[in-house]
Amino acid sequence: VPLRRVNQRYCIGTSTKVDLKGADYKSVDDKYFARAAEKKKGKSEEAFFSAESAKSQMPQEKKDGQKKMEEPIVKGLAADMKSYLKARFSLSANMYPHELKF
Repeated sequence: VPLRRVNQRYCIGTSTKVDLKGADYKSVDDKYFARAAEKKKGKSEEAFFSAESAKSQMPQEKKDGQKKMEEPIVKGLAADMKSYLKARFSLSANMYPHELKF
C-alpha cells in the first residue's frame, strides 16, 4: 500500500492502537508527497486523439523506502489486526461516525 497523504474528512478516528516503534519516518515530510512538476505541452489534435497517455510512476527509491518503513510495523501486527486494517469500511444511511464504537 503506498504511503500517501489523506484528507482528514476521509479518516475516522478509532481506539485501535498500532505500534510504530522501529520504523524510521524521518524522511517523510511535505516534499515527500509533492508531485513532480511537468511542463505543459502545447495542445494539438494528434495529442488529443493519441491512445498513449503518460502515467507517472513512483520512483524505485520511494518504493524501497516504503517497504523499509512498513516492514517493522507489519511484523508487529497480529493476524486479526491485519485483516481489520485491510477491511473496506463505508457508512450507510442513518450511520453516524460519532456514534460508532470501534
